[in-house]
Amino acid sequence: MGRDDAALFGCPVARTAQIISNKWTPLIVRDLARRPCRFTELARSLVGISPKTLAERLRALEAARIVTRQPYAEVPPRVEYTLTEKGLALLPIITTMHTYGSTWLRRECDEATVDTPVEAAS
Repeated sequence: MGRDDAALFGCPVARTAQIISNKWTPLIVRDLARRPCRFTELARSLVGISPKTLAERLRALEAARIVTRQPYAEVPPRVEYTLTEKGLALLPIITTMHTYGSTWLRRECDEATVDTPVEAAS
């Protein structure tokens, strides 16, 4: 990548953020880090994602060479998605996001918990 290309696409942090900034991408990478998954397995794991959005994200990740799509000539057809070497290289970032979220971003219910004094029985 030449100097002009770097200016066009931003610094390495900006380019990386462009890949993982989508809400679903880190979760897809997390799931595929465990094992290859079929589309339906990913859809079940990613509560709230629409099939259209999942298909779009998988296509984008495949185009970015983060994920590979392996079709099998079976009846019914089977397709599995796996992380590439480039996708596996994202795992330390995902792990750091998990650690940060666990440490610094408490759930609303955790923050809303208020100790209420117990009234003494008369």
